[in-house]
This record gives sequence, structure tokens and C-alpha cells, in this order.
Amino acid sequence: MTNASQPKVVIIGGGTGLSVLLRGLKRHPIDLTAIVTVADDGGSSGRLRNELNIPPPGDIRNVLAALSDVEPLVESLFQHRFSTKNELSGHSLGNLMIAAMSSITGDFGHAIQEMSRVLNVRGKVLPAANQSVVLHAEMEDRSVVSGESKIPYSGKKINRVFLTPEKVEPLPETIRSIREADMIILGPGSLYTSILPNLLVPGIGEEVCAAKAKKVYICNLMTQAGETLDFTASDHVGAIYDHMKCSFIDTILVNKEPIPDVIQERYKEEMAKPVVFDVDKLQAMGLDAIFDEIVTYDDCIIRHDTAKVAEILVRLIPKR
Repeated sequence: MTNASQPKVVIIGGGTGLSVLLRGLKRHPIDLTAIVTVADDGGSSGRLRNELNIPPPGDIRNVLAALSDVEPLVESLFQHRFSTKNELSGHSLGNLMIAAMSSITGDFGHAIQEMSRVLNVRGKVLPAANQSVVLHAEMEDRSVVSGESKIPYSGKKINRVFLTPEKVEPLPETIRSIREADMIILGPGSLYTSILPNLLVPGIGEEVCAAKAKKVYICNLMTQAGETLDFTASDHVGAIYDHMKCSFIDTILVNKEPIPDVIQERYKEEMAKPVVFDVDKLQAMGLDAIFDEIVTYDDCIIRHDTAKVAEILVRLIPKR
């Protein structure tokens, strides 16, 4: 199947969940585009962002690695993180390479394109914006917490999130990819700090709402303290709708496999527990809820089963 005839799939998100999903999807004959958040301000990404005035490269780096088709040693090299006692400490080589390429090309988006060629990436990787943005959260008591890395630790319930500066231009290629997509996937990932920061970039959320593509939301497996404590699946969807001022999701993919007690005990330390999938409310919202066993465990860490989820998603792609 040629690239032109392959179904076009756009995935929007950030964090570990997006990278895990992409590793499964890249094995299928689809034209992939990943739109990745640039709101990260912690760790190596935050330091490079502040020192070099570039968008944070961390989430982009993980997506590039997930979609790369290179020798395992090359990917390990790209993901290598220094543990020295000098300025290199905490930086990953991939972040430094993206920063260097941004300096060489003079443009962050162009740098990602060049790194994609170097790593033989399957598909396209696009930043949600070609500049740094700051994520803010207005809490239930109307106080505001600024910075993606600080929001989950405020100890307060989030009312809404928003970006500054208000005038941020998405890349034209990002808008074109959304308009041409056969299917748009949201998640998995942190609701307020990985998914919504993409949709809040002016133009992106509006284009997703208006797109003719089938829209699928992959709900998180566990709640997240500081973001979605005690959230049900319909609460996740409701928060997205409240921010976008439109109801646009067609299908939600949720887990029906019971989470073992030993795993739940481990997550109690993080004040996280399995998301309750309230199917009646989801269906009342007009969603097609797909329940399946989509969980895997890696050293007691719960993850979406990348191969299983990818197979389900590919079956959902509308026929042209």
C-alpha cells in the first residue's frame, strides 16, 4: 500500500502514554501524524527551554524514539540520560541533539523534521506550537498555578487550564493534517497536562471539533492525584468538552480487565485508583464505548497494551 493510499491517522497527546501507543501503531500500514504538547517545563526540557528559548524537547524526543526505525543501540544512544555532577547532569542526549538542531536550522519545527530523517521516523512528528507556551491552572478556589510541572502538586482541584501567550500560531502542517485525517485519536495521557494543552493552542481545538474524521478518546487506566482524583470516564470526557465548548468525540476506548489488588496497593501511594467506566453516562453523552482487555504490566507499572490497542484502533478507521 502506498503512502498516499494509506488511511491518515492523527494522534494528539504527550507523555509516556503517547509514546507507548505509537510503538504499536507504527507496525500497521497507516499514515501517522503525532501532534505533541510543548507545555513541559520540568527537568532537562525545562532547563533547555529557559536557557535556549526553545520549546521543550522532552515529549518530542520520546515520540521520535517511539516512531524511529533504527538499530536499538542508536535509539538507546538518543534516549541516554547523563548522570554526572556538572551541567550535563539530567540531560538526555536526544534533548541536546534537538536543541542543537534547532540552533543550526533556526527553527524548532524544522529541527524536528531533520531529526525525523536522521532517525528514520515512520510518520510525522509535529509540535502543537512552534514556540514555548506556559500552562496555567485555575483552581476551584480561583487561585492560579503556573507551570505544567507544578500543577499536579498544588493539592487543589482544577477548575480549568489555559495557555499563555494567548496568541500562539499552530504550524500550517498541523492544521492540514487534522483536516485530512481519517481518524483523530486523543490520549492516552494526563488529561490536564498532556492532552488539553494541545487542544488549547488556538486553531487546533477548533479544527479537531470541526474535522470530519472519526474521533477516538483512549481513556486513562488510573486516576491521577492532582489532576483527575476520583474522576470517572465521563468526567474525563466532560472536562475536555468544557474546555472546547463542543461535543466531538465519537468513540471512547476503556478497559474492562480488573486491576489486580497488588497493583492497586502499589498505586495507593500515589493516591491513584482504577478509573470507573460509567458506561450509562458515556452512552448518554452519545459516545460509542468500546470495552476490552487492554492492560499490561511492566514491573508493577500499569500500561496500555500497545499491540492490542493498536489493533482495535486500526479496526476503527473508517473505510475510504
